[in-house]
Amino acid sequence: MTTAPTADTPHPSTSPQGTAGPLSELKVLELGQLIAGPFAAKTLADFGAQVLKIESLNTGDPLRQWRVLHEGTSLWWQVQSRNKKSLSMDLRHPKAQMIVKQLIIDTDVMIENFRPGTLEEWGLGPDELQQINPRLIVLRISGYGQTGPYKDKPGFGVIAEAMGGLRHLTAEPGRVPVRVGVSIGDTLAALHGVIGVLIALHERERSGLGQVIDVALYEAVFNCMESLLPEYSAKALVREAAGSALPGIAPTNAYRCLEDRYALIAGNGDSIYKRLMSAIGRDDLAQDPALASNTGRVKRVAEIDAAIQEWSQTRTVGDVLETLERAQVPAGQIYTVADIAKDPHYRARGMLQNLTLPDGTSFEVPGIVPKLSRTPGVHTQLAPQLGEHTLKTLEGLGLTASQIQGLLDQGIISAPHTHPTAARS
Repeated sequence: MTTAPTADTPHPSTSPQGTAGPLSELKVLELGQLIAGPFAAKTLADFGAQVLKIESLNTGDPLRQWRVLHEGTSLWWQVQSRNKKSLSMDLRHPKAQMIVKQLIIDTDVMIENFRPGTLEEWGLGPDELQQINPRLIVLRISGYGQTGPYKDKPGFGVIAEAMGGLRHLTAEPGRVPVRVGVSIGDTLAALHGVIGVLIALHERERSGLGQVIDVALYEAVFNCMESLLPEYSAKALVREAAGSALPGIAPTNAYRCLEDRYALIAGNGDSIYKRLMSAIGRDDLAQDPALASNTGRVKRVAEIDAAIQEWSQTRTVGDVLETLERAQVPAGQIYTVADIAKDPHYRARGMLQNLTLPDGTSFEVPGIVPKLSRTPGVHTQLAPQLGEHTLKTLEGLGLTASQIQGLLDQGIISAPHTHPTAARS
């Protein structure tokens, strides 16, 4: 189990081998909040990128107050903002905008997820910033993208999941579609954004120039919808909700066991299917030539599912999984977080990392993925207090103590233990 150091741990991160993180020379400016933009920046920070997060005065990123709080701050915050620094200021003020432009001179990547046009209103659009730093890469994540007739609509992940085609499929037939229990649309967009950043960095090595990456939440979801569009375009087929099954691929489903628990069984490979049927005592179905391929099995999927269900419902989920493991059939149970926390494979893979807060509270957070063999990501720094790095950042830009105090007095910036007043003319 890995223990994250305290907030005083130096940055950038180092791998267990003692070498700098693979992205340790990358300077990232995060102008975003909540999930999509910050998740993209978090992913880069996990691998050593120097991420400076700009937050609004007084409240900061709203995610600080989302879901379960400890000592007034979200536990989620320690995942989403680990390895980052925080600068708190009012981006609507021209002096704050000038600070951003100073920071941009030495920035590789800027990440933002405001509504399209917001940065332009503040004089911080990519066209203006890339005149200051032509090598700047700008990742823009929004609900509908920077162009098109919907670009000005407010967009959240759950709306994108619906527009991207996912929500229509997440239901039992004939029942109301349900949402995925996490903000999957935001996370998919963030990961697409990270891919775009890495591509742009690679291309910059050749051209010397930055570029703009335009990620729309709904497009990130749609990009993961597999055969949805070609089946409609070529065959006029509208794929419908199918509950826990995967239409057109058989057998794969959730099967009830004793104690109202379920086993997920994926016996859709030809040889796997035969092993599955033999394991449940249905050699007749295993050897039926009409079921030797997926095409034949799809036609009789109800019959196959019924046979598996008849077998599983008289056994505990543990018995089902043990039997199928011996038969080398992919199967698993539906994990709660309690199952995750006690699972030995999670621990062996370093996916449950212990974190200790300054008040001594200890709890676990997810480990880092993907896993690199020589330069893995590492959790080196607790999520910052609001404005924790404001003063040092401005000092690094060459501002004098009196200039910084003036910004504090005018309510343009804030730092811990300061109480900005309303801006004065």
